[in-house]
Amino acid sequence: MLTRSDDLQILLTVVDSGGFSAAAEALDIQVARVSRAVTKLESQLQVTLLNRTTRRVELTNEGRLFVDAVRLGLQTIQLAEEELMSRGEQPKGKLRVDAASPFVLHQIVPLVHEFKQLYPEIELELTSNEGFVDLIEKRTDVAIRIGKLTDSTLHARPLGKSKLHIVASQEYLAKRGLPKSSSELNHHSLIGFTGAKVLNQWPLKGLEQIVPTMRASNGETVRQLALAGNGIACLSGFMVSDDIASGRLLPLLENERVANIEREQVNAVYYKASTVARRISAFIDFIQPRLAL
Repeated sequence: MLTRSDDLQILLTVVDSGGFSAAAEALDIQVARVSRAVTKLESQLQVTLLNRTTRRVELTNEGRLFVDAVRLGLQTIQLAEEELMSRGEQPKGKLRVDAASPFVLHQIVPLVHEFKQLYPEIELELTSNEGFVDLIEKRTDVAIRIGKLTDSTLHARPLGKSKLHIVASQEYLAKRGLPKSSSELNHHSLIGFTGAKVLNQWPLKGLEQIVPTMRASNGETVRQLALAGNGIACLSGFMVSDDIASGRLLPLLENERVANIEREQVNAVYYKASTVARRISAFIDFIQPRLAL
């Protein structure tokens, strides 16, 4: 083997962080050490791995192929080491979990206390992003994704389905009336989403796309707007089931609702050769039966 694992790890950090200075800061080493490691690798392999400019570095085609193989190889070695050293022990270490903020607030936060009691050695770090994040770029170990999955490089663990509900507050319906069919929605205030068009596709017969009266980028904001009587919204059950049960929001047009399988899917995704596999498994095994989807 021509290369050293520590030099390879430095190369991966340069790629993931986007530059030599950022990699040096992340690894707490000097920039010169980072530069020497990459130059040494290129010399040993007799190939250019990175194209350097004054603003950023980019992988060459050869570099991209090499980095993908190195990442998989190092992850496999690290996983083997972790499995060997942790036999019989509770999972421990940092676990970085990402999900849309409504899912974090309504589903994960209520479970954190019990999870920490069962796994006190796992350091849980929660982040919220409304769109799909790059797990490597955002240094995320596992992400909860709602909707259709397209990234074949990730391993997906189904968590269940969360039905979509058309809802409005009693205050709004008292002022504007109760829509008896989807065609009557044209005469109502509709609360939708900015961004992806799929979020404004409501699961109603004959209604493929709504034109929102007002929009928000965040599902929790849409929920709060509906609760405050601003209009009718379409939201996942994991957000509004309690509101419906308590009467804060009323479900509408239930007889016209059709399944929207792609939008209702809930999955946990992570890299197949993740070095934190035991922590990920512990987290998913814990939350799956407790989620109120």
